[in-house]
Amino acid sequence: MELTLDQLKQFDGTNPSNPIYVAVKGRIFDVTTGKSFYGPGGSYAMFAGKDATRALAKMSKNDEDVIGSVDGLTEKEIGILNDWEKKFEAKYPIVGSLAA
Repeated sequence: MELTLDQLKQFDGTNPSNPIYVAVKGRIFDVTTGKSFYGPGGSYAMFAGKDATRALAKMSKNDEDVIGSVDGLTEKEIGILNDWEKKFEAKYPIVGSLAA
């Protein structure tokens, strides 16, 4: 399955009949089992239905960082992002990719 960023927004946890998706480095993960974190009111709800790549790398919850761009990230931030990616891979199924 390939989704655009606009289509990904439908999977932000606000519609209980849809799964919750978060994109990391171009891949879409189904984080529905982590609903308490990614669902409405959860501590990571701002990532649901979005590309969280930059925000994870920067350990940021700021809206302007919840994007897919890795431009200008430091080596340390890239390392942090890779660690997050491994955590997602171990915990959540990959259901698709972001349309370029």
